[in-house]
Amino acid sequence: MRSLCIFFTTFAREFERIFIIYYKHIMNFILLITVVITAITLVAAAYVIAKLIGPRSYNKVKGEPYECGIPTRGSSWLPVSIGFYLFAILFLMFDVETVFLYPWAVVVKEFGAAALLSIGFFLVVLVFGLAYAWRKGALEWK
Repeated sequence: MRSLCIFFTTFAREFERIFIIYYKHIMNFILLITVVITAITLVAAAYVIAKLIGPRSYNKVKGEPYECGIPTRGSSWLPVSIGFYLFAILFLMFDVETVFLYPWAVVVKEFGAAALLSIGFFLVVLVFGLAYAWRKGALEWK
């Protein structure tokens, strides 16, 4: 009986030691599970509410796309100039690159001259890319 009591006491101490070591990890995991369950619950609730209070009558007129009341003539698939796509891609490229300036601005004091040198190189590459696109005529409407 005494050996069983010693076993459970040792087990309880070991479990407490392991729990204290991994407490932060366990709490992070519980937080993650809570967020996932909350997200799933909110999505399911929105879906169920939309099904319950949404319109139930369907007909041919409701299934047609709304075109401001004017019936279309001919095909709606018209060719679009590639310049629109190119301009949009260039905008996204330079816009995303400027987003990287914010984290740099947050930590620039910690890294000092190395941060200035790295952002200088980054901006030089950015300006060369813009100059290249400008020289190739990608920014001009034709």
